[in-house]
Formats: sequence, C-alpha cells, structure tokens
Amino acid sequence: MAWWRRKKPALEQPNKPGTKTSVPPGLWSKCESCGEITYTEELVQNLRVCPVCAHHHVMPTDERIASLIDEDSWTEHDIDLTSGDPLGFEDSKRYSDRIAAAKHKSGRLDAFVSGTGTIDGVPVSAGFFAFEFMGGSMGSVVGEKCARVFERAVEQNRAALVFSASGGARMQEGILSLMQMAKTSAARARLREAGLPYISVLLHPTTGGVAASFAFLGDLILAEPRALIGFAGPRVIQQTIGQELPEGFQRSEFLIEHGMIDRIVSRLEMREQLAALLRLLGSPGAGDAAPQPRTSPATSGVFRGVGN
Repeated sequence: MAWWRRKKPALEQPNKPGTKTSVPPGLWSKCESCGEITYTEELVQNLRVCPVCAHHHVMPTDERIASLIDEDSWTEHDIDLTSGDPLGFEDSKRYSDRIAAAKHKSGRLDAFVSGTGTIDGVPVSAGFFAFEFMGGSMGSVVGEKCARVFERAVEQNRAALVFSASGGARMQEGILSLMQMAKTSAARARLREAGLPYISVLLHPTTGGVAASFAFLGDLILAEPRALIGFAGPRVIQQTIGQELPEGFQRSEFLIEHGMIDRIVSRLEMREQLAALLRLLGSPGAGDAAPQPRTSPATSGVFRGVGN
C-alpha cells in the first residue's frame, strides 16, 4: 500500500491504559502580559487579574456586576430595548445582520446593561458597557439606557455609576449615535443639579464619543490599571502629527500623571474603594449603611467586606 494511503494510528486512545489524554479546552488560561499559566477557575476567582503580574484580563459584564453589586440587590432595567436600523445602513454587511450576529454571540440585546442595586449597602443606579456586543459601541439604545441611569438616580435619590468600555459612537447609526453624546451629558447635568454624586469608572478601552462625553464628566473619575483611554487611538494620532508618542501614551498611568483622572484602582479593590468614596461624597443612604460581608460565589475569598 502506498504511504499516502496508509491509515495513521490514532494519537489519542482514551480507552487504553497509558495512552495520551487530551486537556479539556478552557481549563488553563495564559496571561497575555507575563505568560503565566493559571487555572481558569482560579483566574475567575481572582476577578481575572493575573496573580503574578496583576494584568487585568477582559472581564465579562455579568462577572463584573457580580463582583461589585451586593448579592440579591441587583435589578436590571430597560431589558427590552434593542437597536433598529433607522438609516438602512449597509457596508460589507447589513447593519441589521450585524446586530443579529452580535445578539447571538453575546446573548445581549445591546452594548449596555443598566440597573439598580447596592454596593456595600449604598444604593446606586449603575450602568455597565458590554464590550462583547459590537465593541461596546454607543448607538441610540446605549445612549438611552445610559441617560436613564442618571434619570433613575435623580428619581430614586441615589448615586450614579457608569463603567465605560467602548470603541466610541456606532458609525452604522450616523448622526443618531453622535446625538447620544449630548443626550447623556444633559442627563448627567440634571444629576449634578440634583446634588447627587456620579462616579465614572474607565475600563479598557474607553475611547471615541464615550470618552468625549459622560465618561469624563464624573465627580470622580477612576480607571483600571493600563486601560487605554482617549478620543482617537494612538496610531491615528501618531500618523496625523507625524511624531513619536511618549511611552505609555493614553494609558491610565499617563493620564493620572497629567491630571486627567483622579485615581487608578485595581479590580481587586474596586468594590471597597467605590463604597468608601460614595460615603465620602455623601451618597444618599450611605450614612445608614453598615459594611456588609461579601460572600458572592464569583468573588469568594477575594472580598471580605469593607473596613472603612
């Protein structure tokens, strides 16, 4: 028999003793910064922060909410809002097809999750960008849901929090997406008039129209380590001005050195820091809220309550 027709022996024969056994996919995770190999379950328990170099890996939105909001206090709002295709936009694919594919892939209707809950007993109206849905781009639905976070905070007399991770305005909705910058900023202004605090948390990445509007309008602006933050990306800026950019340009550490953000906070400390800052800002309900122990399965062993 010719060599190209010979049947090759199986590499893996699990039924025979002493044979090679394949490793289940997803069991291990490799740090993209230091290369450390970690059990995925252990990495998730550590809020997807590398235990060796503290690199912050991408964190699914549901895990982020579970790590921050008190257990059994979260109520999601505006669940049924979904994007249309008002411009009939089409490039290499129809916008309606892109929306359908994003819904199927992410399991969400759009790129923003809004709701109410408590952080260590302090009532908040919170919004979380879902970067897994079209890169967290801001269209009409995202702008509406974000504006409602501020409006709900005014109605219910509670602080507002927004966790931003976005590539900017959604080009498939044209001027309608850009209008969300004004709408969200106006809603944020009404929150300021009501004397209620707003903390903006910038995640990796926060760019474009999101960075140019409500993301930089917080009473306090926090950021995760090494997050890319800015309007245009560094490559675009470098090509435009024809100059080399400084080391670490547009990263959290660069921004805090230049006075553009207030504090860099590790994901492992975010919940405690937010609770303490909300109390310092005089958030409604904070004075009566005693520190609560943290026992959520998603963060067991990481958070044990706030000592401030």
